[in-house]
Amino acid sequence: MPSEHSSKQYELDLEAIRSKVLLMGGMVEKQFHDAIACFRSPNAVEADRIIAADVDVNLMEVALDDACSHLIVKRQPAANDLRTVMATIKAITDLERIGDEATKIARAARTMHQRGMTPIAHEELVRVMADTAGQLLHDALDSFARLDEKQATELIIKDEIIDHEFRSVMRNVITFMMEDPRTISASLDTLWVAKAIERIGDHAKNISEYVIYVVEGKDIRHTDYAASKQLDVL
Repeated sequence: MPSEHSSKQYELDLEAIRSKVLLMGGMVEKQFHDAIACFRSPNAVEADRIIAADVDVNLMEVALDDACSHLIVKRQPAANDLRTVMATIKAITDLERIGDEATKIARAARTMHQRGMTPIAHEELVRVMADTAGQLLHDALDSFARLDEKQATELIIKDEIIDHEFRSVMRNVITFMMEDPRTISASLDTLWVAKAIERIGDHAKNISEYVIYVVEGKDIRHTDYAASKQLDVL
């Protein structure tokens, strides 16, 4: 059996990792918000800065993965402790991928700037969608920090809002391109951005699912867990 001393050290080590994960979450939140602002007012210099910031996110992912691996080897956690470490590793991966999606948005903004374009008629739809995804990401990180199972379940349902908004953007963009072929390039850039936002919502949902995994010990991926709770937040 582990000594009380080693148990306390495990808790300290794990808390240090979780704090850094939340710091990484703050980094990708800023990266996403900056990328959306850059898309709405294309600026090549700002886009390059956002893209360069992804290097820091990637480095943090590698460092945190290494810290989690060392924690498992040194402390050999079991049961709920092991679930917490595994969920943390998965959350780190999702945060890194959110950074990748934010980078895609920044690249689209840079491309539009180079072409001398500005967001077209769908800019407001994209803004609303980005606001929803940004709030979902923020709340998912809050739920992860507090291991709030109820909040996590509500967020899983809210991801459906982003999916609905993405389908709305896609329909409008396709109609716009059909009516005026001259808008095809800008419309496609807008569609890529909307898809990146939709994927960010998916990754935020994943983080919420990890909270359920830690608290309940259930892997609810690819299940209708939220419906089983009979919650309706739409």
